[in-house]
Amino acid sequence: MIPEESFASIENRMQSAGLALVELLVTAQKQDCLTVGIYESAKLLNSDPDSVVLCVLAADDEDDVALQIHFTLLQSFCCDNGITILRVSGVQRLQQLLGAVDANRNQEERGDLHCLLVTNPQADHCRLQEVGTYCQESRRLDQWVPELVLQER
Repeated sequence: MIPEESFASIENRMQSAGLALVELLVTAQKQDCLTVGIYESAKLLNSDPDSVVLCVLAADDEDDVALQIHFTLLQSFCCDNGITILRVSGVQRLQQLLGAVDANRNQEERGDLHCLLVTNPQADHCRLQEVGTYCQESRRLDQWVPELVLQER
């Protein structure tokens, strides 16, 4: 049984890691260090896995079997290559953050935000360490793939 104060501590760490992830993704996009989309991510992982420092898998619908198969393959590849993996829910929030929402484009043209790769380990991603620490702590708590919920704004 987990003490009540631990739940508050876990909630605080999740909230802090969520904010760090938001900043990291926006910064990575500005620095052109963000690969967006399952297909594009798979291509990059195949050609240059050493450049990837974080894989973010985003889904709000756990019933999408095809998406879950893609996630399983991506997770396995990342695990084999020592790439930190983080699952998030809040695809709508990602669309807001990364400017992917455009009323003049259909859903497919907006971009597939189900997989995001942060690349270029030489880049100074000020929040990468915080997200990585959250993922390490989550794995120590037997959560193989750490999860976060991105809060709507």
